[in-house]
Amino acid sequence: MKILVTGAAGFIGSRFCEMAVDAGHEAVGIDALTYAGRSKNLTERPSNLLAFYRYDINVASVVGGILREHQPDAIVHLAAETHVSRSIESREAFLQTNVMGTNVLLEEALTYWLDREAHFFKFVHVSTDEVYGSLSPEEAPWTEVSPYRPNNPYSASKAASDHLALSYHHTYGLPVIVTHSANNYGSRQHPEKFIPTMIRQCMNGEPMTLHGDGQQIRDWLHVDDHCRGLLAVLERGRIGEVYNFGGECERTNEQIARIVWTASWPALKDMWGQNLSWHSPETFNMLKFTADRPGNDRRYAMDISKVRAELGWSPTRKIEESIHDVVCWYLENPNYGEDYGR
Repeated sequence: MKILVTGAAGFIGSRFCEMAVDAGHEAVGIDALTYAGRSKNLTERPSNLLAFYRYDINVASVVGGILREHQPDAIVHLAAETHVSRSIESREAFLQTNVMGTNVLLEEALTYWLDREAHFFKFVHVSTDEVYGSLSPEEAPWTEVSPYRPNNPYSASKAASDHLALSYHHTYGLPVIVTHSANNYGSRQHPEKFIPTMIRQCMNGEPMTLHGDGQQIRDWLHVDDHCRGLLAVLERGRIGEVYNFGGECERTNEQIARIVWTASWPALKDMWGQNLSWHSPETFNMLKFTADRPGNDRRYAMDISKVRAELGWSPTRKIEESIHDVVCWYLENPNYGEDYGR
């Protein structure tokens, strides 16, 4: 397939481009290179993109022109504003990109698809588990038919874009598939995200800062597992369906902090010498608790029975085993965050 990837210079987008090309597909990328985009993500490990466009998906003429020029067989829509804390402080950008940008993309995709007539085409809209709201510790994980209950501007904007995408399928026949993903982790993730923040604080010898009591539960999914899932959707997913991709790896934020510290300790000790004054994993007390974030959900968890049965997909990595390589990448690239936005 030839695939147009939006948000191609982001954390997930760049890794998806690499894995899609490795799988024998062709990829064309578009990214506005806002603060969350990094062009070096596409060059540190050559992804062999057919073309890359630094444009905003809100510009309809550009999106339409790219579709007509490259004639892709699919769109994988990853471009989004994604940070909850930013959405609380600055809601407008989330509505503009996640809702209006998605609408522009759907409109241009519909025109393009109708012109292609009977040719194969898929529009994969990539979303988040956060649209489902919050679970209590004893509740069963969400399925693809669980009701939407977003609790912050970010998740509300993604919920709106999900509804838009599926409406274009049900109303106009556009071949749309919606996916929801658990919290991703891996190398090249933006430094504002939770795990990179924990690693940076370890590197600086600072307390690892947690909102509230640190007992919020998230499900963690390695970015490579997520991208394998998106490729499975492109190859085998049914039009009009929703697919949930979870890591079956529920951990509290405090547990993640301790996992990161344990993985970081040997490298930090080698880096700073035997006189390292920070506490070892056995005597760990490097946590700092702050006021809880507004709209902070208690628990996320998704049932992945559907993707396991229909797509033959399962997560392959648990965070305790895979975090070491992630930590090493950040330790070896301490200034990588300076490249974002260009």
